[in-house]
Amino acid sequence: MHDFWLKSLDRREFLRNTAALSLSFSGVAAALSACSGSGGPVINDELIFARPNAPVTLPIDDDNPPLEDGLEAEVGATLKIYNWEEYLWPRIADEFAEKYDIALEISTFSDMDEALATLRSGADFDVFFHRTDVISKLVAEKLLQPLNHSYIPNFGANVWSVYHNPFYDLGARYGVPYTVYTTGIVWRADRVDEDIAALSNPYEIFWDERYKNRVHLLDDYRETISMALLKNGITDLNTDDEAALATVADDLASLATNVGGLDIDAYTDVPGGEAWIHQAWSGDAIASQYYFPKGEDPSVIRYWFPPDGRGAVANDCIGVVRRARNPALAHLFIDHLLDSDVATRNFGWNGYQPPQTRLAPSRLVADGYVPRELKNTITRRSSFNSGFMQLELSPEVDDRWHRVWNEFENRV
Repeated sequence: MHDFWLKSLDRREFLRNTAALSLSFSGVAAALSACSGSGGPVINDELIFARPNAPVTLPIDDDNPPLEDGLEAEVGATLKIYNWEEYLWPRIADEFAEKYDIALEISTFSDMDEALATLRSGADFDVFFHRTDVISKLVAEKLLQPLNHSYIPNFGANVWSVYHNPFYDLGARYGVPYTVYTTGIVWRADRVDEDIAALSNPYEIFWDERYKNRVHLLDDYRETISMALLKNGITDLNTDDEAALATVADDLASLATNVGGLDIDAYTDVPGGEAWIHQAWSGDAIASQYYFPKGEDPSVIRYWFPPDGRGAVANDCIGVVRRARNPALAHLFIDHLLDSDVATRNFGWNGYQPPQTRLAPSRLVADGYVPRELKNTITRRSSFNSGFMQLELSPEVDDRWHRVWNEFENRV
């Protein structure tokens, strides 16, 4: 946890309290169309990679069954959680620990490659926050155990119905959704001369030499390469086309000297002035308002995502680790996070929108969760109708993507 967390807590708490007074329970449209992707399922040995037009039911093996029904929560346990940095309000976790009289141990990672390496090393976490672009690998390597939904009633009761049967994991066997978000550009209107949203190709701002060293990108190979693809009008964010990846490699080579940092800290870098322009997830744009130095105006933050929705969209999931020592508690903790009140308060802290039916996207500005100048951070069903999702790549294609990324990373 960053040192400034306590400093920003009062602002977050104030927002949460004022928003809760007017929280709308009008609901949200349940149907979400599958987002764009190319081809059918990609099959490679034991890996079966879903595509929107080719849904996948991930296997449950005899030696890795779901948890039995009706088990009691483990007593006197230490629940081990493995999560992204700054992604879970500690108070939410502490409330669960107090309820079950247990200890909590929260470890964090900054990218999915790091997380996978840690899990493969034999780490015995209980709960893991993962992405849809690695789920088949996690299942094939038996790093996750299948979920028993009887311990997670809030999943069926509160979550957008499309996630009850998502194309990438039919039946939600190995993960339930935690957040939904888009990937775009955050900038400071008081430091950047032009309105990035008004540019004919906003992605090109990263190459603008006037902002040399004040441009930051996400330290995430899928996101940065996807940005370069979109900048070139290529919307298949799972491409295996060598010419497309060569174009990206050339573009990133010319960008490297302009980049001041690769990180996932837009929510602090932009308010702190380290970056004026940052590739960012929509949730970090919302969260950034809490991290401005005292006396500075957070209303200068802006966020761009293609207004027609044709950009990168995603959702993160929560699962139970195969080696979990406390699988019953792990399931119950997931259910805790999917409680409508808990999910809403967590959103008020971390800025990442949960796909909760009672948290109506149409009300998020009016209810105080999202500043009016950041209303385009709100993720709606329409984003998934026209957006593009990063899905799993075959090992061979993934290697090509990593080679492009490693060359760029070495130049920055």
